[in-house]
Amino acid sequence: MTPAARPAHRLPTITTEPAAVAAIAADLEAAGFTVERLDFLWGAEAAASLHRGSRVAALRALASRDSSPLAALATLFVLGLPVSRAHAEAAFPTAGVDRVAAAGLLRHDVTSTDDSGLPLDPADALVHPTVDLRPYAFVDDLGAGSWWIVSDLGELALGTALGEEHVLGIGGATTTLSGLQVPVPVQRVLDLGTGCGIQAMHARRFADEVVATDISRRALDIARFNVALNGLDGIEFRLGSLFEPVAGERFDRIVSNPPFVITPRREGVPAYEYRDGGMVGDALVETVLRGLGEHLEPGGTAQLLGNWEYRWGSDGLDRVRSWFADADARADADLDVWVVEREREDPPAYAETWIRDGGTKPGSTEFDDLVDAWLDDFRDRRVTGVGFGYVVVRRPAHADERPGGAPRLRRFERVPEALGSNPAGLGATVARVLDAADWLAAHDDAALGAAHLRVAGDVTEERYYWPGNDDPTVMTLVQGGGFGRRVDADTALAAFVGACDGDLSVRAITGAIAQITGVDEDALVADLLPRARDLVLDGLLLPA
Repeated sequence: MTPAARPAHRLPTITTEPAAVAAIAADLEAAGFTVERLDFLWGAEAAASLHRGSRVAALRALASRDSSPLAALATLFVLGLPVSRAHAEAAFPTAGVDRVAAAGLLRHDVTSTDDSGLPLDPADALVHPTVDLRPYAFVDDLGAGSWWIVSDLGELALGTALGEEHVLGIGGATTTLSGLQVPVPVQRVLDLGTGCGIQAMHARRFADEVVATDISRRALDIARFNVALNGLDGIEFRLGSLFEPVAGERFDRIVSNPPFVITPRREGVPAYEYRDGGMVGDALVETVLRGLGEHLEPGGTAQLLGNWEYRWGSDGLDRVRSWFADADARADADLDVWVVEREREDPPAYAETWIRDGGTKPGSTEFDDLVDAWLDDFRDRRVTGVGFGYVVVRRPAHADERPGGAPRLRRFERVPEALGSNPAGLGATVARVLDAADWLAAHDDAALGAAHLRVAGDVTEERYYWPGNDDPTVMTLVQGGGFGRRVDADTALAAFVGACDGDLSVRAITGAIAQITGVDEDALVADLLPRARDLVLDGLLLPA
């Protein structure tokens, strides 16, 4: 069955006229248009309800308050509802409604009469939002920050499914990727597929200059507006697909939330620019990952999100591994690769998730037709599931200097457990793992045996006992930050980690444990050293 085509949604043209943008920013600032003030305006319960996709509680809270510029801005741009021109003018005393409308953020009501046909007072005529504009607060390694972010109106405001040129705002993937960015100062960053520009803005906090690309002119217009609205500079925008706009260029960092959603390439199935890359299956993610090496400077890193397919008889992570293995013949392909799969969905769950994401209502005929189309595509291509996760890639600064031909970091793992405490995101963890990989590559077993290690400050140990027994039945090392890893430990490993306070070498500790327990020292070393390497890589043990 072919899904029916949906009507197009007309999107406004966003213009960035410096004086108008500066005036709009001044009015937002004066109104106190911040996350904290909005939460206070309608309360924590209404804010939580908005996150679940309902604005009823927020509307009831606003109805009990006096009108104000903040309430008008919240109604327009967060709830997506019209206000009177008088209230809109009060919200934009510097910019004025006409200039805000000329920028593409508002439209005037064309109706000049009320429901009974009587002429309306111009102050009572309605002004409608044409975009979503809301405050965004964050914390990274430089501290707390906040911006205003423009994107296209969502399903809640539109009351219909999204248009295919929709430019997405802040979502869970946004905060995940921004938190993955390594918080180390660099010169140049590439934001591949910038969308509303949020990743480029985050990248600029740690970079001298950022190049942001997108295949969508509209996305670039909105991203330019967001950069100007928040007074940022040093971000260059380029139109084009994937790496085409930066052919021949290299960067110290590449970040990307690519349009990785696996969507059937069939008539009647909408293809959203912000999420659907126009390729079959996971080919777009494969293309991006294969292209990273030639665009990274020595020492450069890439942090990306992505999907990958599981197919009959084929593991999803093995599939990702093959993309890098195939590239090893290239001269610049001596890459460190770390892939973390956070979740896996079966075909029906995956299809339903992304069809709802596009604004199509479950239970409707269109929803059912789209699910049919997705499941047909998965069946025809023998797809049994889809993995989602993070990809970290680094081009070593001095690959030819790794002692003894030390192996690259090639880690493909599933980490479905809850993350540890990471208020500023996982970027610092990513940087630490890459540093640990370098340290381990420079230390063969003899050098590791001579090294002094200490337990990270966020590591604790859990012990479980049968009632009445003095010896624990289960011992677990627990990481408080990072990925919140839990490592099962036997008596030898628990004793080893407990003795790692930086004073004694690894070999001295293992020798002491062997003497106390009466086991063969060489056998104990052969058992503990590989596990010690894993603990260093995971951050539970640190070089002293």
